[in-house]
Amino acid sequence: MNKYDKIYVAGHNGLVGSAIMRELHSRGYDNIITKTHKELDLTDKTAVEHFFCENKPDYVFLAAAKVGGIGANSRYPVEFIYNNTMIGFNVVHSAYKYGVKKLLNLGSSCIYPKMAPQPLKEEYLLSGSLEPTNDAYAVAKIAVIKLCNSYNVQYGTNFISVMPTNLYGPGDTYDVENGHVLPAMIRKFHEAKKSGTNNVVLWGDGLPRREFLYSEDLAEALVFLMKNKNVSEIGDLLNIGTGEDLTIKELAEIINEIVYADMPGKNCIIKWDVTKPNGTPRKLLDISKLSAMDWHAKTCLKDGISKSYKEYLYELK
Repeated sequence: MNKYDKIYVAGHNGLVGSAIMRELHSRGYDNIITKTHKELDLTDKTAVEHFFCENKPDYVFLAAAKVGGIGANSRYPVEFIYNNTMIGFNVVHSAYKYGVKKLLNLGSSCIYPKMAPQPLKEEYLLSGSLEPTNDAYAVAKIAVIKLCNSYNVQYGTNFISVMPTNLYGPGDTYDVENGHVLPAMIRKFHEAKKSGTNNVVLWGDGLPRREFLYSEDLAEALVFLMKNKNVSEIGDLLNIGTGEDLTIKELAEIINEIVYADMPGKNCIIKWDVTKPNGTPRKLLDISKLSAMDWHAKTCLKDGISKSYKEYLYELK
């Protein structure tokens, strides 16, 4: 990937897409093509083909997706399976049809079976049943991974699929009802502090274990892979994570401490609603393949959450 190549970032306004944009610009890549959802509906096959025919990008980061936490996945399974399948299929097919040199497809760690051995190796894909609370999203992502692989096998394309762990960072959605667990917690704790109630109710029992990756670190890994690695070196899938996890309860305690850092001796009382689902018991990615490429995440969890909270406060102004 050279500075003069055309680079299309699908989903450039999202958590991952915006991080990719910042990473590309910081490295001097300015020949970047973007389209908002209003300008280009990626679920519309005809519109997507017209866009690729007209712009002919050399490299594609496929970061566009409908995403959300357990609540959103449970309430809107149709949108999660339909939109994500259509987005992926349309972009991947047009990338093949119009000669894209390399495509990097963003999946999710939720594609792995609910009870797969830990840490999750790439080869565990489709080795067991999915987590019911996000199976619609997972099925869509798996279908796109298989499509990329099929084009690679049949037509010799260079379409790479990567599986990031749970993400957070600049541009996140701090939505209590539909957002992911970490940003939703940040908002809950902040609102409890601001209102003076100083207590929050969180889903489940706090025992599931999760791994979290700062979005800026992910973007660095993605640009590294796009520049330096091909599908022949990576294979069908590549996990991207930190290699470390913690319980949801431990995560809540860290966020509690950060939000109340300016109020010594004060914190928030946490109540666990065990009538709500926990989700998968544990999701820790095996990152040995990525580590062998000499790439490692730089941002520790506490520092990343502190940065995210400051960003959230800035957004409120």
